[in-house]
Amino acid sequence: MLVCKTKYIHYPLFRLMNRYEFLKSLGFSGAALMAALTSCTKAEDAILDAPIIDVSTTTPTTPTVPVTPVTGTSELDKITNPLAKIDISSTSTSNLKKVGGYVISNNIVVAQVSAGTFAAVTNLCSHEPKRKVIYSQGEFYCTDHGARFDLTGKGLNANGSKGITAYKVATDGKLVVVYS
Repeated sequence: MLVCKTKYIHYPLFRLMNRYEFLKSLGFSGAALMAALTSCTKAEDAILDAPIIDVSTTTPTTPTVPVTPVTGTSELDKITNPLAKIDISSTSTSNLKKVGGYVISNNIVVAQVSAGTFAAVTNLCSHEPKRKVIYSQGEFYCTDHGARFDLTGKGLNANGSKGITAYKVATDGKLVVVYS
């Protein structure tokens, strides 16, 4: 450590300071200081790399949300007030044909979580109201702040602690219907 020696006082030229002292030295005070001091995140919430994976090499996961398989399209037509109807054979929804693939329809993220099994949640993140939720590595994930949610919408980290809305899904293998 460097020390400045004067006739009367010996003091270090630099010293370690904590975050509070540093922010105070920059002029933060009152509410601004409290906001800065409480804006820390936990390591589990830090966004280092979004968990994006190649769905062609994904191994299927077992969903924890019940999916109601149906036997025919006529049974799907009996669902009142569907939130989304997705034709899997359409080229615009081809990503949904793969396990681990997902599409966003009517602000709902619909993902194929295992062969023939689908899960659906709102794409509106509960951490901050932004429509940035996607499906990746067996969970739903907000690309803005790293909030993570399981297949039932339950939060998996501090940013996702409020959870998100999960929906019921029914399919006949050709059509996927999301409903509440």
